[in-house]
Amino acid sequence: MSLVSRVIPCLDVAAGRVVKGVNFANLRDMGDPVELARLYFDQGADELTFLDVTATVDDRSTTYDVVRRTAEEVFIPLTVGGGVRSADDVARLLSVGADKVGVNSAAIARPALVDEIADRFGAQVIVLSLDVTRSATTESGFVVTTHGGRVATDLDALEWAREAIERGAGELLVNSIDADGTKQGFDLELVGLMREVSSVPVIASGGAGRAEDFPPAIRHGADAVLAASVFHSGQLTVGDVKRALVRDGIPVRETGERR
Repeated sequence: MSLVSRVIPCLDVAAGRVVKGVNFANLRDMGDPVELARLYFDQGADELTFLDVTATVDDRSTTYDVVRRTAEEVFIPLTVGGGVRSADDVARLLSVGADKVGVNSAAIARPALVDEIADRFGAQVIVLSLDVTRSATTESGFVVTTHGGRVATDLDALEWAREAIERGAGELLVNSIDADGTKQGFDLELVGLMREVSSVPVIASGGAGRAEDFPPAIRHGADAVLAASVFHSGQLTVGDVKRALVRDGIPVRETGERR
């Protein structure tokens, strides 16, 4: 585990707007991505994650202009995912301001994509995004999905995580579809299992509803915690989450907000 835990707001973007739903469905408009990115930067976010949640479904590339404008407004690491199908896609995202790039559906369809990106840009650039749901069909009880959670696979989530790390993935973004948007807390069993198999940092995602939900995810092995709706709605600030972590004895980079 990392010595310092990170708090990462997530901007799920569709058609140039931030959206959020429950269990990856019924998406509703939550605002302008550039404005929200600046807000979270000012609140003291450690990183930002930008996911174009309909790029793969619509069979198109990520909205590069929105990524560029977001990168111009924030000065913290920016991870971008959605519609990444090749190392050239990664090169273009890096050229418009991304620091790391998330891959999911295309890597499942063609695992060698992970090797190609890692070989060309280094493991530190590639984040394996796993949209995971519970299933009785695999040994671990978890499978990965593709196309923004819409298409189930028969791929064991833990086995895929192991393989991707061996191929060069430098970080795991583990999102529980079952918990996503429910505000009932992170899937701690999933976080713990991923920690057991991972030699790289693990980001826990899906289910945060209260500031008190974040420390248990770190205690179960996450190096970072990611959330969307609680931030977009104004229910919590990044500072609220960091203060909750500090109260639980978990070190963070800073608790104050940037002005």
